[in-house]
Parts: sequence; structure tokens; C-alpha cells
Amino acid sequence: MEAPTIAQGVRPRRQPQRTCIACRAEQGKRELIRLVRTPEGRVRVDPSGKANGRGAYVHPNRECWEKALRGGTIKNALKITPAVDDIEALRAFGLALPAKEGDSV
Repeated sequence: MEAPTIAQGVRPRRQPQRTCIACRAEQGKRELIRLVRTPEGRVRVDPSGKANGRGAYVHPNRECWEKALRGGTIKNALKITPAVDDIEALRAFGLALPAKEGDSV
């Protein structure tokens, strides 16, 4: 059996879709920022997207970031109540993000 050629229609690799915990919009995994609950019970930003632990995704804009930090959104998604210093670190990270989707820093 021959390997398929481009003319035979090799399909491009599918990108996994994830849902933003703040606005509930679905988007490609690579376009979102992953938060992870570490095995030690801390909440961190996961830049690699591969850290061990339960993950949740947020759009890389300040509006979604602030909405995720309000209320129990992160608590529900990660099934843990984040420590106050973890929330403050996430809030500081969010301040460096653009205000809206498509804005530059």
C-alpha cells in the first residue's frame, strides 16, 4: 500500500478545542492560556500547556482574565479554592494582558 499523496487529500492535523472558563467561547488550545492546579494544591499559569494537574483555559485578554478571577469560576473549574497569594499572582499576570481580544500590549 502506498503512502497517500497531497493529491489524494492528506488532511491537516486537527487542533484540539478548549472552552474559556470566563466567556464560555470555544477556541483552539494554542490560543488560550492554561491554568493548572498543581499536585501541591497551588494554582499557576502553565505556559507550556503540558504541566501535570487539572487544567482550565482562559482567553489572553484582561476582560476574560478578570471575569475568571471574580466569583467561583476558577474554584469550579479546578475544583479547589485558590490561595490568596495565588489569586494575587494571577491578577498581576492578567494586568500585563491586552484589554480586549486583538489589542496589543
